[in-house]
Amino acid sequence: MTKPPKPKPLLQDAEKPVRSRPRKPRDPAQPNLSLDPMPDRIEPCLALLKPKPPNGDDWVYEIKWDGYRLAVHVEPTRIRILTRGGHDWTDRFPAIKQAALWLPVGTAILDGEAVVLDKKGRSDFGLLQQSLGGRGGKKSSSDAIFMAFDLLYFDGHDLRNSELDMRRHLLEDLVPVGEQGDIRLSEQIEADGDQLLASACELELEGIIAKQRRAPYRSGRGGEWLKIKCIQSDGFAIIGYEKSTASFGGIGRLLLAARKGDELVYVGGVGTGFNERSAAELREQMDKLIIDKSAVDIGRKRNAVFINPKLVAEIEYRAWTHDGKLRHASYKALRDAADEATVYELA
Repeated sequence: MTKPPKPKPLLQDAEKPVRSRPRKPRDPAQPNLSLDPMPDRIEPCLALLKPKPPNGDDWVYEIKWDGYRLAVHVEPTRIRILTRGGHDWTDRFPAIKQAALWLPVGTAILDGEAVVLDKKGRSDFGLLQQSLGGRGGKKSSSDAIFMAFDLLYFDGHDLRNSELDMRRHLLEDLVPVGEQGDIRLSEQIEADGDQLLASACELELEGIIAKQRRAPYRSGRGGEWLKIKCIQSDGFAIIGYEKSTASFGGIGRLLLAARKGDELVYVGGVGTGFNERSAAELREQMDKLIIDKSAVDIGRKRNAVFINPKLVAEIEYRAWTHDGKLRHASYKALRDAADEATVYELA
């Protein structure tokens, strides 16, 4: 839990009274600084998936965090914590809310990721979901911390048209490097992209993010931010499952689909990565969505149960087969609706 910052001593001599500097009358010729209205919500900038990191002085790197994308709004009378989809989750992250109250700023919007760290300091999406009560759960998490990586609004000024270097400079004043509270800085790393990716993979991290240092902040997936993963991990629609009496939750294999244009296309299945808890959660969610016929052409499948493809599973995989199926796939987690997880799009 974050501790409030220690107040700085106001006086060298405690016996003398506190006096503020005399206030000078305002010069009428001095112009007023214009203030930008504080946005109610900002659509996040999203990283574009690439197989290799870019190189050059125009790029800086960060660790890729595996959690929930959040925006922390520090407003004059309140703190708001919004998910990527715009849902208000302030009450679900009380420690982050309290840490935001202690930030030395009047108004601000911080962009970042809520994560729960494992014993080795790596972000673990499964631990984060457990701390919130599972997919669709309503629990508050006291374990989650906020890794801040951008500053979009600061004391009355909209920073989105400023270069990343400028936004980071202000962010590092607000959240100093090495701070170990419930709001921490996602540190930038200036390095060779290929070497940094190799190091990240060796440490079993999810990957790295590359950002154009002179780019403004643009909502959507415009290519100013890139993500390079050690292991491929994407969202796929669950279209059903094959029954098994020998597996957790009676789930032998999940049947998965990706998006191609306006349609869903079958991309194979996944039968590993479940534990008793995650399989029970899956069955509870899938049993509410059972339909008579598959929504996607999957060929003939024995002992298959079909569901309305409204659930999105995060799946780790190594590669694709020549006929467009996932290779060495492993189930990771169910994505929450509030996280607005996208279904992988086939080229």
